Amino acid sequence: MKIGIVTGIPGVGKTTVLSKVSEILKENKVRFKIMNYGDYMLNSALQGQYVSNRDEMRKLPLSTQRELQLIAAKKIVEESITLGEEGIAFVDTHAIIKTPSGYLPGLPKHIVEILSPRVIFLLESDPQNIINRQSKDRERIRSDYNDINVISETMDFARYAAVASAVLVGASVKVVNNREGDPSIAAKEIISSMS
Repeated sequence: MKIGIVTGIPGVGKTTVLSKVSEILKENKVRFKIMNYGDYMLNSALQGQYVSNRDEMRKLPLSTQRELQLIAAKKIVEESITLGEEGIAFVDTHAIIKTPSGYLPGLPKHIVEILSPRVIFLLESDPQNIINRQSKDRERIRSDYNDINVISETMDFARYAAVASAVLVGASVKVVNNREGDPSIAAKEIISSMS
């Protein structure tokens, strides 16, 4: 099984692009699974009564976030193995998480070695487009990412973090531009890079 990690800052459109990836792979009858890392972390955080919603996880103590990351990585690999040799698993996550204590790597050594991805994708978009997308998403609380300078800085840190993680496992890093209005272009680029 091949694992691709699709990263991007909140509001860049990972969920939308990965929905297109799903449509394309279903049409082509490819065995795949798309797993949201945050869902796995959130389930554990809710069970442990650490948070009441997803966006509170960024504000947890770093030690708790690291523990939740580890639990999530192990569960994701367990589920990916069920796809068999030709299957493709995509993990929707962040290369970097902005926390009150500073930037936390989303794929630190102990996590990226468990996941052992083939490719780490950096889904990016114009910072103003990201702000516009965030303003339309009323289900999420992203006030810590609502400034163009913060978004640009976070994208820079995400690139550094992705390359550092890739070095540890011999993965490639691919920057994919999520063009406004047509997420299928990014989706096709992600799929072709996993072939």
